[in-house]
Amino acid sequence: MDINNLIEQYGYAALVAGSVAEGETITLLGGVAAHQGLLKFPLVVAAVALGGMIGDQLLYFLGLRFGPGLLKRFKKHQKKIRRAQRLIQRHPYLFVIGTRFMYGFRIIGPILIGASHLPPKIFLPLNILGAIAWALIFTTLGYVGGEVIGPWLHNLDQHLKHWAWLSLVVIAVIAVRLWLKHREKTRDED
Repeated sequence: MDINNLIEQYGYAALVAGSVAEGETITLLGGVAAHQGLLKFPLVVAAVALGGMIGDQLLYFLGLRFGPGLLKRFKKHQKKIRRAQRLIQRHPYLFVIGTRFMYGFRIIGPILIGASHLPPKIFLPLNILGAIAWALIFTTLGYVGGEVIGPWLHNLDQHLKHWAWLSLVVIAVIAVRLWLKHREKTRDED
């Protein structure tokens, strides 16, 4: 099992899936993989932008359909919700693009936007633009960080192989001990 081969084979799919819900960490790691030459930078940006856009689009439609009912459940946060909805009404373009950059708004932001009934024809292009900007920024940060992380990751791959073998040996020893105890217990019963 070679981690590099797994990344090369499944990396883009993992980036799309991982950035649907949570994106920063996945996107940074995609940038590191691009720096290491395992993935291509433009395709990493496209994969995480696609995943981020899909995730936010789904949350937007959830907010559009069920938003008011969902938001009423957050009784402690009604003041913040109303403030966010006023921001959406005053600055919809900035809010849609910026929501993925605001801490704590990655999931709730698109739901709030949908609940505010911002039309899909406005949300979709802004969502795409925001996803591309977000993907470029975080993939670039990961790529630049790959200079520092790269040598550590190479060593990690070697250590993982040693840990895997050590784990197998420990599991084998435990299995043999359990088998011997079971065998001894069976003899005592006879």
